[in-house]
Amino acid sequence: MSGPLLPAADAARKAAEEARERAIAHGRRGDFAAALAGFDAALSHARETGDAVVVLLDGQPIGKPGWERSMIFQDYALFHWLTVEDNIAFGLQMKDIARQKQKSIVDNYINLVGLTGFERRYPHQLSGGMRQRVSIARALAVEPQILLMDEPFAALDAQNRGRMQQEMLRIWQHARKTCLLVTHSIEEAIALSDRILVMTRRPGTIKADIYVDLPRPREEDDLKVIALKKKIRDLIHNEFEIER
Repeated sequence: MSGPLLPAADAARKAAEEARERAIAHGRRGDFAAALAGFDAALSHARETGDAVVVLLDGQPIGKPGWERSMIFQDYALFHWLTVEDNIAFGLQMKDIARQKQKSIVDNYINLVGLTGFERRYPHQLSGGMRQRVSIARALAVEPQILLMDEPFAALDAQNRGRMQQEMLRIWQHARKTCLLVTHSIEEAIALSDRILVMTRRPGTIKADIYVDLPRPREEDDLKVIALKKKIRDLIHNEFEIER
């Protein structure tokens, strides 16, 4: 990794330093997008000046999109004309995986995310939580090294969001993938993460790198959870003070 204008890429690198770690980038709305914009600006500057800018994942340069990175979007991004099983199989088809092996992989992940019996349903026939499970299964099916998650539960109501957070922990315990999740919820960050990266306002640098060494499940009334929540909230509120 080189260059001071790559905060978002640096966050991804830190998240991938330790295998099977869940890292969460937390900050104000738009900060992560701003960081990516800074990354783009750094690349533009490099093209103009000839300076070298290299982003690494596990020591290897990141170039064009690759199967080692999968993305889970906030709005599910499912193909509405495909069934649950065909949505999950889409990446496998793009990888030219043999049809019989595709079926085995799809069946495995349908079972993992708890959608057995819904294989032939279409996205419009599913609840929001179920659609997001399809998105998670599709991302995992291609066996990525790192899972990138952009506020994947933001569109859900509070009850389903909490349920999906617990489901994500269960799925992670089976899949054991490195995850980088962007969220604006302090509670979600504490519930899911092994490590929390608190980001500043634009240009979106990393303000704090916090390891969460707390046993699960993490109860809201646990004194250590309350203390950590206050610490993160103070870090974020300080950004408001700087703005004024």
